[in-house]
Formats: sequence, C-alpha cells, structure tokens
Amino acid sequence: MITFIYSEKMAYSGRYKPKNPSKYAGDPTMVVYRSMWEKYCMMHFDGSSDVKSWSSEETVIPYVYDVDKKMHRYYMDFKVTWRDGSVTLVEVKPNKETTPPKKVNTRNKKYLTEALTYVKNMNKWEAANEYAKDRGWRFEIWTEVELREKGIMKKPLKPLKKLKPYSRKKTK
Repeated sequence: MITFIYSEKMAYSGRYKPKNPSKYAGDPTMVVYRSMWEKYCMMHFDGSSDVKSWSSEETVIPYVYDVDKKMHRYYMDFKVTWRDGSVTLVEVKPNKETTPPKKVNTRNKKYLTEALTYVKNMNKWEAANEYAKDRGWRFEIWTEVELREKGIMKKPLKPLKKLKPYSRKKTK
C-alpha cells in the first residue's frame, strides 16, 4: 500500500491569505490559486510596492468558443493596478499551451485535447485583449519564461552531469 503525505509545499492549489489584504480588490478571504505559478504571482503582487491593488478571478470576460459557437465566461487570472495608475490583465499559463500542438498524429487523443485547449485559449485571449484595449489596459500572458525573467519564480536547478558508466573490474 502506498501512503501519500500531504505537505503545504506539495499543494498545487489552495487558498492564499494576503499579507496586505487592503491591496486585494475583492474578498481577501476567498483568494484561490490553481497552480504554484499563480501562488508565486499572488505573493509577488501582495508584496510589491509597485502594485497598488490586485485581484484574482474577479474580472469576467465573455467570449465565443469557436468549437461550439456558444458564449462562455473567462475568469481572468489577475487584474493588477500599478502605482502609476496603469492596469494589466495577466493570464498565467505553461509555455506549451501558448503554441499550437505539434502534428504527430492528428487522430491521437492527446493531440485532439491539446488542439481544443489551444483553440479555447486563443478565443479567450483574443476577447481579453479586446476587453483590455477598450479600457486602455494591457493584457499579458505570463509563462514560466516571464515568471523567471521577472524574478517571480526561481530559475530551475541546472541538470546534473551524467555519471560515467559503472564498470566492475575483475579482481584476482
């Protein structure tokens, strides 16, 4: 039997309790992160003197999904109001979800799932970009690349060097 031990460090989703609740534009007792990258962003926004206020999934943007041609609601990851008065809508996504999937086998279930996710993301991001532009705001997608460049997420450790193959010498 395998036993899993829960640790706060292992949690990929959970509640975030702002250290500066007055900076949170919304209910600071209901802040939820759905990935560790989102949690790192929350810690950054909460502690940054450049941020006047921020919110998570409080901004809802309508969009049409090209696959089913129906209206859907897109809950923006973050809305950040900076000290200079500018506003940025931020979506946090893995870099691999920002590019079309590679066509290895188009009948493969994994490919189809990735393709549908890509189409949905493109529809959401087009709507978010227009929504932001109409209000004089910016819309940005932050992947692991941007999170590292901005110092929000630590750079990964360098890979270990390959070990020399082990050879057992014969003893006499």
